[in-house]
Amino acid sequence: MRTAGEPILAAVVQGVPPLSLLQPLIDAMLEAAWLIDPIELRVMAANAAADRLLGVEAGSVVGQPVVALAATPEDLAFWEDVAAGLSDRIRSDTLLTRPDGATLPVERRVSRVRFASGASVFMMSVLDRSEQQEAAAELEKLVAELRATLESTADGVLALDLDGSIRGYNRRFAELWALPESLLSRRDDQAVFAWMQHAVRDAEAYAERLQHIARSPLLEASDTLVLQAGRVLERVTLPQYSRGQPIGRVYSFRDITARLAAESRQQLAAKVFEASLDAIFVTDAGHRVIAANPGCERLTGCDRNGLLGRETAQLLHQPGDLAQMDRVRSHLSAQGYWEGELWHWHQLGEAHAGPCQVSLVRLPDEQGRTLHYIGFIKDLKDKLAAKRRIEQLAYTDALTGLPNRLVLSERVEFEIALARRDQHAFAMLFVDLDRFKHINDSLGHAFGDRVLVEVAERIKSCVREVDTLARLGGDEFVLLVHQADARGAEAAARRVLDALSRPLTLDGHSFTVTASIGIALYPNDGTTLDDLIKNADTAMFRVKERGRSSFRFYQPQMNVNLLSRMKIDHAMRQALQRGDFRLHYQPQLDLRSGRVKGAEALLRWHDDDLGQVSPAQFIPVAEESGFIVALGDWVLDEAVRQAAQWQAAGLDWGVAVNVSPLQFQQGGFVERVAAVIAAHGLQAQRLELELTESILIQDAGEALLRLKALAALGVRLAIDDFGTGYSSLGYLKRFPIEKLKIDRSFVKGLPGDESDAGIVTAVVGLARALRLKVIAEGVETEAQRAFLVEAGCDEFQGFLCSPAVASEQFERLFAGEASLAAAEA
Repeated sequence: MRTAGEPILAAVVQGVPPLSLLQPLIDAMLEAAWLIDPIELRVMAANAAADRLLGVEAGSVVGQPVVALAATPEDLAFWEDVAAGLSDRIRSDTLLTRPDGATLPVERRVSRVRFASGASVFMMSVLDRSEQQEAAAELEKLVAELRATLESTADGVLALDLDGSIRGYNRRFAELWALPESLLSRRDDQAVFAWMQHAVRDAEAYAERLQHIARSPLLEASDTLVLQAGRVLERVTLPQYSRGQPIGRVYSFRDITARLAAESRQQLAAKVFEASLDAIFVTDAGHRVIAANPGCERLTGCDRNGLLGRETAQLLHQPGDLAQMDRVRSHLSAQGYWEGELWHWHQLGEAHAGPCQVSLVRLPDEQGRTLHYIGFIKDLKDKLAAKRRIEQLAYTDALTGLPNRLVLSERVEFEIALARRDQHAFAMLFVDLDRFKHINDSLGHAFGDRVLVEVAERIKSCVREVDTLARLGGDEFVLLVHQADARGAEAAARRVLDALSRPLTLDGHSFTVTASIGIALYPNDGTTLDDLIKNADTAMFRVKERGRSSFRFYQPQMNVNLLSRMKIDHAMRQALQRGDFRLHYQPQLDLRSGRVKGAEALLRWHDDDLGQVSPAQFIPVAEESGFIVALGDWVLDEAVRQAAQWQAAGLDWGVAVNVSPLQFQQGGFVERVAAVIAAHGLQAQRLELELTESILIQDAGEALLRLKALAALGVRLAIDDFGTGYSSLGYLKRFPIEKLKIDRSFVKGLPGDESDAGIVTAVVGLARALRLKVIAEGVETEAQRAFLVEAGCDEFQGFLCSPAVASEQFERLFAGEASLAAAEA
C-alpha cells in the first residue's frame, strides 16, 4: 500500500487539463485569478494580474497553501469548510494578504470548476476595491466630523432653513423630545413638528410663539416649555447667517427639570434617610455625628442619642491598621468622597462588629468650605461569607484550587482588551499530560488526583504573578501568558517542561510526568478564547503525533490539514463499502533473463468528488485513524484472489503485498493470512509480504514469533525500503527473511552518484553474505538496470518495464510469457 510507480507532481491534479491550457485562460482575465488544488488546497497557477496585485514575481505563489492569502477568520473558516467538504463557493467583500504583510480590500469570488473527466479545481478571482474604499472613507470622515460637531453639545439642536424645513438635528434633541423610532428612520418634517406640538402641555401657546418667531427672521429669543411627560425645557432660538444673510434658524433645547426639582429632591432625601434599610449618618466638619437614621441604630446596636457626638473613627475602623481612618479623612478632604470596605463598631463589642461597605461624601458650601460629611454603610457580614463560598465554588477547580474555565474566560477578555488598547500580543499554552491514563489505570484515580495536584503546583511555581494557570478538566491545563510574543511563549513552555521533568515521588512510587504543549498567539492565531484554545489544542495534538514531551506553535494550515484528513478518512470508508478501491500490479522481473517473476500489488483509488487520490495522500490518513487495518485486509484478500487466478491459468507469477505496522501488530494476523490463502487455494510460496524495518524493531520478540509462524505457512518475507529505517544486522540473522528491497531513493542517482552506488553495492554484498535475494525498485533507465546487473542484484521493478497497471492490462503486456508458461506446463 506504499506509493510505487508513477511520480506525483504537486501542482497537477489528476483528470484536470494541463496547466499549459489553463494558464492562457486565466491570463486573459482582467481580474486577479488563482487555480487551487481541490485536495491539498494549494495554489496551482496564478495569472499576471494576481502577481501584480500581490506585488510578487510570476509563479512565486504557486505551491503555497491558499490560507496564506487569507486575512480574515471568515476566509479561513471558508477554506476549512472546503477542506471538510461542506462548501465549494463563496462571493463576498473581504481582505487579501500580500507577502509583505499588507492587506487589500477586495471583492472575492471562489467557485469549483468541474471538467468532463470528473476532476475539478477551485478558481479564486478578486477585484481590488482599494480606491473605492479610500474615496468612501474620505466622504465618511467629512460626514463624521460634521456629525461629531453637532453631537458634541449637551443640548438638543434643531436646524431649519428659511422655509421652515428641517436641515438636521442631533441625538440629544431626539432624546429630549422622545421622538419615536418611526420618525428617526424616515424623513417627515411635518410629522416631527406635529409630534413636538403634541408633546407640550400648552399646544396653543406653543404654536402661536412659533408663528411669531417665523415672522421675525432675525429674532433671538429664549422660552420655557413644559412637556406632557413632565420634563421642562429651556429653548433658545438664534438666526443662522451665511455671508451676512439669514439662511435659517437654530433651536437649542436644554433640560432644566433637574434644576427646578432640586427642592423636591431635598424633601425626598429626608424621607429616604429615615426609611433606608442601610445605615446613614451625617457629621459636621469635624467628623462628629449630628444625625443618624434608624438603620444606623440597628447596625451599631446604639440609639440615636448614643450616636450623636461620636466621631467617625469611633464608628468605623480597619482591624490591624490604626492609620486607615487618617488616610480616609485625607482622601475625603482632597477628593470629596471615599469608598471602600471597613469594619463597623457595635455597642456590644467586637463579636458583633463586622465588615461593611462604606461610602463617605463631603458636602461643601458655595465657597467650597466643608459643611457636612454623609456616611452610607451596608452590612457585609453574611453576604461576604456567602459570596466567598460562591466564588470558591464557581470560579475555582475543586481538585487543584486553580482558576476554572469561567475565570480563564474573564481574564482572557480582559487581556484581549489590553492587547487591543496597547497593541501587544499574548500567548495561550494548552498543556496536556502524556500517558496520564496509564497512571489512573495502574494506580487508581485517587492517586492520579494527587499527581494532578502536584503537577498544578509545579506549573504554578514557574509562571509569573501576571500570568493565569487554569485547569479545564482531566489532565488538561491552560496557561495564559501576559504580554508575550513567540519568544516569551517559548520561554514559558520550556519552564513548564523543565518543572515537570524532575522526578515525582508519591507513596514510594518514583516516576516522571511529561507534557505536550501547544501554543497559540493573539491575535494571529485567534481573537476569542474558544479560537485560541482550539488552535493551541490542535498544535498540542501535533506534538503528541511527533513523540510527546515538547511544544509546538499553531499554524493556520493545521486546521485545513486536519479537516482534509477527516474528509479523506470519511471518503475512504465509504469507498471501501462501495467497492471503489482497485489494485494495480507492477511487474517484478529477473535482471538477467528479463522474465516476470511476480508483481507488487499497489492500491489505487478514484473518488467522484476528489478525483484520483494518491496513496501518498490517503495511506498516512488511514494509518493515523486505524482504518489501515480494514484496508489492508481488503488488499490482502484481493491480491491473493488475483494470484490464485494466475495460478489456475498456469502462470508462475507470485504477488507481493505491503503490510503496515498497525496491521501486522493486530492479534490474529497470522491466522488471517492463513485463512485468506486457504479460501482462494493459493500456494503459500506465491505470496510475499513486504515489511518495513520499524515493524521488526518495535517489539522484536513478538515480531520473531509471528514471522516464524508466517514462514511455517510457506509465505515469503521481504524487507521493504531497506536502509531507510532503523537497520540492524541482528534481525537479519534472527528473522526468516528471504529478500531485501532497495529503496528508490538509492536507485535514483545510479550510476553517477557515488554515495548511491556505494550503498547499493553494500546492500547487495550484505544480502549475498546472508544468502538473501535483492530486488531494486524505481528502476527507470537502462543505465540503472545495467549497474544493478553488474552489482549482482537479482530482480527489479520500475518504469523501465512498466508502471503499476490493472490485472487485465498486466496480462496483456506479458501475454508472451503467459503462452510460454502454458507451453512449458
